[in-house]
Amino acid sequence: MTSDDPASPQRVLLLHGIWNAKVWLGPLAARLRAAGFRVEIFGYPSVFGGPEVAVPLLIARLRDSEPVALLGHSLGGLIALEALSREPDLPVTRVVCLGSPLRGSHAARGLAGRIWTSPALGRSAGLLLRGFERWQGKQQVGMVAGNVPHGLGRYFARFEDESDGTVALGETRLPGLTDHCVVAASHSGLVFSAAAALQAAHFLNHGHFAPNPL
Repeated sequence: MTSDDPASPQRVLLLHGIWNAKVWLGPLAARLRAAGFRVEIFGYPSVFGGPEVAVPLLIARLRDSEPVALLGHSLGGLIALEALSREPDLPVTRVVCLGSPLRGSHAARGLAGRIWTSPALGRSAGLLLRGFERWQGKQQVGMVAGNVPHGLGRYFARFEDESDGTVALGETRLPGLTDHCVVAASHSGLVFSAAAALQAAHFLNHGHFAPNPL
């Protein structure tokens, strides 16, 4: 449902990124609840399980459920789109990605190329490295990217584009996205950013981001 159908609050399922846990999304969940959404958080083993564990678990949770929107930070956005690519008819209305390297991660390639850091990606390495060529699903997908270059990724990758310190803006611009916006936040800071939460809520309600900076 959208804001055009105000009978009940919209349900939103949050997905965290790699090396994070459900508690990491607490501040974002609180902002979305204050904006009137019914928020749940999906936890998964991002390193030792990876997409081959997380995606079937997410599909099982979504299948035969009431309509729900998805919001994924970093790897969480990739997990969301991978699940919808495998099962396009899941009852998902819209998807918001926060700083997700949907076209593949240069920082992940840097980590994977070093013997002493490659294990850090665990079983999520494949999805982070390849990303997607384009989005062709029926769900509207929006991207909130950051442009404050503070993050661990800068130690493993040289960004020629603007970045959030871990993901380059170019890595967030996947062909087929419904909308894309940039806020002043680092990669980790996107989860704590009031502007990112406001833009995410606007997309979930309207299918596009606010036209003016927040």
